[in-house]
Amino acid sequence: MLTQLITFLIFFAVIGCILYGRRLIKTEKIDAVFGNPERALGGTHWVIVGSSFLLLIWLYYSWDIAKGFYPKSANELCQVAKVNDSLLGLKYQFPIEQRELKSTSQIRQENKNLKKITIEIQNSNDLNNEQKTILIGFITKTKQLIPLLTNENLLEGETKQKINDITGKINLLTENFKKPDYPFENEQERNERLKAVSEEGGWGITKVDAGSGTIENTIEVPLVPATNRGLKFDAAAQELNLISDEFFKLRNHNPRFQNTIKELKNDVKVYRNDLNDSEEVASSYAKNIVKIARRIEFASIYPPNALDKMQNAIVNFDKAQIEAQGGLRFVDIFLFPAGTIVASGPSCSEQGSGRWLPKPSDTLNKFVLMSKPSVGYKEIPLLWINMVDVSKMIGFILPDWIADILPGDYPVHTKDGIVKQNFKGKVLKFVTGDFKLFKIPVPYGHIWDSFLRVFLGLVFGIIIGVPLGLFMGLNRFAKGFFDPLIELYRPVPPLAWAPLIISVLGIDNTGKVFLLFMVSLSIMIISARAGASGTQLSKIHAAHSLGASKRQILRYVIFPNSLPEILTGIRVAVGMCWGTLVAAEFLAGTTGIGFVENVAKKYFQYEVIWITIFIMGMLGLLFDVTLRKIIDKTIPWRGKG
Repeated sequence: MLTQLITFLIFFAVIGCILYGRRLIKTEKIDAVFGNPERALGGTHWVIVGSSFLLLIWLYYSWDIAKGFYPKSANELCQVAKVNDSLLGLKYQFPIEQRELKSTSQIRQENKNLKKITIEIQNSNDLNNEQKTILIGFITKTKQLIPLLTNENLLEGETKQKINDITGKINLLTENFKKPDYPFENEQERNERLKAVSEEGGWGITKVDAGSGTIENTIEVPLVPATNRGLKFDAAAQELNLISDEFFKLRNHNPRFQNTIKELKNDVKVYRNDLNDSEEVASSYAKNIVKIARRIEFASIYPPNALDKMQNAIVNFDKAQIEAQGGLRFVDIFLFPAGTIVASGPSCSEQGSGRWLPKPSDTLNKFVLMSKPSVGYKEIPLLWINMVDVSKMIGFILPDWIADILPGDYPVHTKDGIVKQNFKGKVLKFVTGDFKLFKIPVPYGHIWDSFLRVFLGLVFGIIIGVPLGLFMGLNRFAKGFFDPLIELYRPVPPLAWAPLIISVLGIDNTGKVFLLFMVSLSIMIISARAGASGTQLSKIHAAHSLGASKRQILRYVIFPNSLPEILTGIRVAVGMCWGTLVAAEFLAGTTGIGFVENVAKKYFQYEVIWITIFIMGMLGLLFDVTLRKIIDKTIPWRGKG
C-alpha cells in the first residue's frame, strides 16, 4: 500500500512541477543576459522533478512497483518458471524453440567427428597401414550404429508403446490443465498449503530472530503457491518432471543395435589390450572412437517421424500454459523490466535488475532494522542515541596529570579500612570522570563513527593546512622548505599509505583519522597557497598606501581573497576523505560504513550495500550543502566582481 501511494504521489509531483515550471517561464521576466548566474538560481520544482524521476526509476527497475501493485506476481511467476524449467528438456529435443530435432543435430555432429578422425588417421605418420585399416574398420562400424537407431522398421513395439504412453500423459495433462479446478485440491490440502504460505512469508520479507534480535535472512521469492493459478502451474510442473524423467530414461536400443555396439566395444577393448606402450597413438584413436559410440548410445535418437505426436502434444500444452497465464504475462512484460523470475530445480530467484537493485521498501525495512540497537549490524546500530553522563566526557577531555601535579599525596586507607578523600583525591576523581552529574544524549553507531572520523580528519587538515598554505604562498623559505615534502607524498594514492599507517597506528580510530588528515592536509595546503599567491597585487598596494600593517593585510586582504580557494578545497577534501575512509574501513575496522559494506559484500546482501552507498551519498551531500551555505554567507561577492 505504501509503495502504491508513493508511486501515485511521484506521478502527481512530476506532472504538477512540470506544469508549474512551464507557467513560471511564461510569467517571469527574463531580462538577465545569457551566462548570468542569477538565471540558475531557484528552480526547486525542477529539483523535485529530478529527484522524483530517480526514485521512479528505482521503483520500476527494482520491481518494487510490481511488488506494490501485484504482491503475489513473483510467486505466480515462480510457478510458471517451474513449468518452463520442466518443459525445457522436452522442448530442447524438438524443433519448437530450436531449428531442428536434437537428434538431427547430434547425428550431424557425430558424423563430422567421425569424418574428422578418419582424415587424421589416414594422414597420421605415427600409424602403420595395418593400424589404419583396423581403426577405419572401427569407424565404419560406428557409422553403422546410427541407421540402426533411425530405421523405423527396427523400432521395437515396446518402445513405440512407451512413446505413446508418454504422449498420452502429456495430452491428459493438457486436458486437466485447462479445467478451472485443476489440480483438484481438497480442503485439507488447501489448508495445509495456506499454512505453509503464511509460514514462508511474502516476497522479499526480512526475518528477525525473536531471541537474539539478529537479521536471519531475506526470502527472495516464495516457493509455495499462494494463488489458485500458481497452484495449477506448480502441479503441472511436478507432473512434467515425472514425464520428462520417464522420457529421458527411454532408449531406442533394439537387439541389432545392442549387438553391434557390444561387438564394437569388445573389439576395441581387445585391440587396445594387444597394443604395446609404443603404440599409444593407435590406442588413443581407438579410445576416441569408443567415446563417439557411447555418445550415440546415450543420445535420444529415434526414427525421423517417431516423435511427431509427442511434439504436437508438447506444443499444445505449451499453448495451454501460455493462455493460462492470462494477465500475468503483461505484468511480467511491463513491470519486470530487464529480467524475470526464473526457476532452477525446486527453487526460484530474481534474474535481472531486481536481483542486484534492491527494492526501496525492502531497503527501508532493512535500514530501520539495522538502526535499532536490538538488531543493528554486527550488534552495533547504524545510528542511535545513547544517554551518557557528562562526567565521562569531562574525564575523556581532561588529562589525568592535572591531579598528579598538585602538591601532597593521594589518600591512604586508615587502620579501620576506611578511605577518606582529600583535595588531591577529589581532583583525580574529577579528571577521570569518576562521579555522577547528569546525562545527555550522545549519538553512536556505524554512521556516527564514520562521520566523526571524516570530521576530525578534515578539521585537523584545515587547522594545519590552511595556515601552512598561506605561509607558503607568502614566504620564499616556507615554499622552498615545505613544497618538496608536500609534493612527495601528495601524488601517492591514499590507499598506498593505508596499510603502513594502519599497521603502525593500529586499526582503531587513530590510524583512520591520521590517514584522513594526510588526505585533507595536502588539498588544504594547495588551496590556501593558490589563494594567497593569487591575491591581486593592486589590492595589497592599496592596503599599504592606507597604512595597513602586515597582520591587517593578511586578515583583511589576503585571507578574504583566499577564502574561495580554501572553501573549494574543503569541498574537494570532503569527497576525498569519504572515499579514503571507506577504503580504510574495508582494510581494517570493526565499525563504520565501509566495514558494513565490506561484510555485506561477502554475504551478497545487496540491500545493505545499497544502504551504505545511500548513506555515504547523503552524508557527503550534507557536508557539501553545509559548505555551500558557508560560501554564500562568507564570500557573497564570488562571481560578481
